[in-house]
This record gives sequence, structure tokens and C-alpha cells, in this order.
Amino acid sequence: MGEWSATTRAFADAVGHLAFANPFLPARIDAEREALGDEFDATEAEWNLYAGEDTPRASAHNLEKIAARAAKLVKGVREHYDSKALPADAHDAYRDLVLFHLYHDHRDRFIGELKSAGQGKRVGLYSEFRRDFTYFFDVPGLPPADAAHYFAVFFNLRRAFHQIFDHLVGTSPAMSQLRAAIWQSIFTHNLRRYERGLHEHMADITTLITGPSGTGKELVARAIGLSRFVPFDDASESFSIPFADTFYPLNLSALSSTLIESELFGHKRGSFTGANEDHTGWLEVCGPVGTVFLDEIGETDEGIQVKLLRVLQSRQFQRLGDTTSRAFEGKVIAATNRDLAAEMQQGNFREDLYYRLCSDRIETPPLRDQIAGKPDELANLVEFIARREVGEEADALTEETIEVIDTTLGPEYPWPGNFRELEQCVRNVLVRRSYRPAVSASPTGGHRFLEALRAGQLTAEETMRGYCTIVYAQTHNYEQTARRLGIDRRTVKAKIDADLLAELDGRPADDSDTAGTNTDG
Repeated sequence: MGEWSATTRAFADAVGHLAFANPFLPARIDAEREALGDEFDATEAEWNLYAGEDTPRASAHNLEKIAARAAKLVKGVREHYDSKALPADAHDAYRDLVLFHLYHDHRDRFIGELKSAGQGKRVGLYSEFRRDFTYFFDVPGLPPADAAHYFAVFFNLRRAFHQIFDHLVGTSPAMSQLRAAIWQSIFTHNLRRYERGLHEHMADITTLITGPSGTGKELVARAIGLSRFVPFDDASESFSIPFADTFYPLNLSALSSTLIESELFGHKRGSFTGANEDHTGWLEVCGPVGTVFLDEIGETDEGIQVKLLRVLQSRQFQRLGDTTSRAFEGKVIAATNRDLAAEMQQGNFREDLYYRLCSDRIETPPLRDQIAGKPDELANLVEFIARREVGEEADALTEETIEVIDTTLGPEYPWPGNFRELEQCVRNVLVRRSYRPAVSASPTGGHRFLEALRAGQLTAEETMRGYCTIVYAQTHNYEQTARRLGIDRRTVKAKIDADLLAELDGRPADDSDTAGTNTDG
């Protein structure tokens, strides 16, 4: 009954494709269909459509059927080859079948063990896992395998899925692509290579997250940082390094250069005014399984950029006021809403640092891309926010919010503040049953300029004047605007469109005294 056959091999090969597939890409669905044949349930099989929900519906049902069939098959094969050698050409397929079975047999309990495991405590699940693992791999002729290593890999997979599926909401194609990209940032496109040994080198790969403000860049960074591989110790039945608190975010735009250096590198007592005692920086606290998240990396000055470059090149750093070199063992994730290519052209960002940061890149989609072509996506996101804010009152608040959006903003509103703005919109409706955006939703001001630009209706002079005015409206500083645009301050001043600036500032059109609002006089 359990003898290895062509039918067994075909199913085992399909299970292997499934086990090592990116769960957020169509290849995973294709592998399920390959494994189940006519029993595959195509209805609601894409769990990207249900991100943030407790159960991924039909996808779970397909997996349950595959897992049940795999369990029955692998047990039969193991019994059949209890005292005789498994064919050599079946070793890899049998191994994949065993790993798939063991993972799904213990999958739900991994999350239950997460809190105590993250604190370095004994993981009670492991003794049962090791018993099952030893039994299935104790087949004559089969190469030995390390139970502790695969337990760590399985825990890694479960944590990553939890971080991505349960914490990144949205069912649009843009969000599906983002979840798949995050999975690749954690495991690369080749999970087999990762499992064989690449997991030991992922800290060397820096991830750069780009995208507009309010699109969840820190959430993406947290998902990657909290899904790193942590070795498991067989003797103590615990993870060798506590990993509960291993994500260290730092907003670089909110701190002075001295404070940035102190927080990152640490300092010795007396190294600067106010340094009353030694301080350990996050590059040191981070440890081998930790992640330092450098938010708004594009806001840093050249001095900080040079020091960060040295850390990424040499994996060494020194505390402020100290000459002792220390090793940085963790991973760096950086994020920015700036166009770093433009910043490099203008001399504001070092090319050598950029090329150290961009070995892995992720771009977070703006809210307008998430809701484009999917009429119900906005309502889904509003409901998610409402449920988090008011619980059982979520349905009523969702209905009120959608009504306000439809009547006040309209379906073409571009949501310049992205998801963060949508959250505030829901809260405004909760308190006042109204929402007034900072930027008018009518096709005037910056929106009118952008529409005309898209339509190719502007001359070069009009384009220059409009863009200068939009940037100036953000800074109200000629020098800063000039630096951003890479042109002379006097040119900026000459190009300001007073009427457009008044609209962008929310002032009457005849109130065009730009100098009165300029911070550099």
C-alpha cells in the first residue's frame, strides 16, 4: 500500500512545488491545483483577497485536503520502508513530502508558542516535533536531517506569514504584489536555497523601502525585521537568541546629527554636552538576529551618510568618543519618501551609500493605486479601520464614512496622505461626521496643474512655474526649494505663480504676498 509509485511521486512533486512556493504568488495556487486535480476548489482560492481576516477561506480548505492526503501517504510510505531502503531517486520527493506534512501538522501551534519562544524560554512543541521528525527520517538509505534546523525554518515561515498576512491589509493587486515582495525580501525567490544555508547570510542584504508618506513603509520594515531566521538549540529546546524585541526603528528626520549618532553608534561618557554616562547604541544592541530600521534616510546630512556607509561596508563601528571598533551583526532596513535618484543628481545623497542600500528594494503603493479599478477596496479599508476604532459599531461607522467620502470628496479624490489620511478621515467622521482634507478635492490648484500636465496641455514655461510653485508651497523657503530643484534661488522667486500658490495655501487668490510667508525673507 505504501510502496513508492509513479502516482506517489507525482503527488509528492506537486507538494514539493507547493511547499517551496511563495504563498502570495499565483504559483502557489497552481501547485495546489496540481496536487488536488479535480478536487481543487477554485472559488475564493486566493487568500490575498482576505488579508487581515482570521481564516483565508477556500485556500485553507485546499490546504487541508492536501495536508490530509499527504499525511496518509507519508505514513504509508514510512511503514512500507521501515526495514528496506527507499529508492534513491525518491529521496528528495519523500523529504519534501515529510517536511510539508510536519509543517502543516504543527503549523497552528507555532503562533501559540510565539510569545514564550521569543523570550528564549523552552518551546514545549519541540519534543513532539522532534519525535515525529526522527520517525519519518529514520528510513534506510535516507540522508540524515537536523530536526532543530527544520524546526527553526518552520517557525521562521510561520512568523513571516503571520507578519505579512495578518498585519498588511488590502485586497488589491497592488497589495498582493507587495506581500509577495516582502516574502521574497525575507526568503529570496528560492526558498530551497534559503533553507540550505542562505538564511545565515541575509543580514548582509540591506533592504531599501521607497514610497509616498503614509503608505506603511515602517509596517513593511517591521514584517521583514520580525521574520528573520533564529537558530534553535536542540539541547535546551529553545531558540538560541531571544527575539521578542529585535526591531529597532529610528526616524532620522526627527533627530539632530549628534543624537542620530548617539542612538545608532552609542557614546562614551563626556563625549558631548549632556553625555553623563556611557550609552549603548542600537547597532550594538541589535545583535545577530536584530534589525535596525533607518526611516527617512534621505533626510540625513553627508556626515551621517559617510558613517552609515562605513558600517555597511565593514560591518564595524565606534561609539562616539571611543576608539574601540565593535562588530555590527544585524540587518539594516532603510526607507525614504524621496526620489534618491534626483537627490544624488543634486548632490544631496551619496551614490556609494545608495548602492549599498539598494541590494533589495521594495516600493509601497499609494492608496490611489490600491483602490484603482477595485470599487469595493476603499470600503474594505474603511471597515478595517472602523473595526479597529469602534469594534461592534464598525458597520455603522463604515457606512457613515463612505457617505461622507462620496458626497464631500468624490470617487476621483487622490488621497495624497494615503492610508494615514484615510485613518484620520474615519476618525473625523467618528467625531464630527465630516471630513475636510488639507488639500482641496476639487480640480483646482495642484490637482488642476497635474491634470493639465498629464494631458500634455502645458508649455515648458508653465510646467516650470507650476512645479516651482508646488515645491515652494511645501517649504515656503526659496533656498530650500532651490536646493530641491537644483536651480538658483532667484530663479525660484521669479517662477512662483501667485494665484496657484494662494490656492495651494488655501488663501484668497488676491492674497499673493509670497514674501510674507517666506521663511528666508
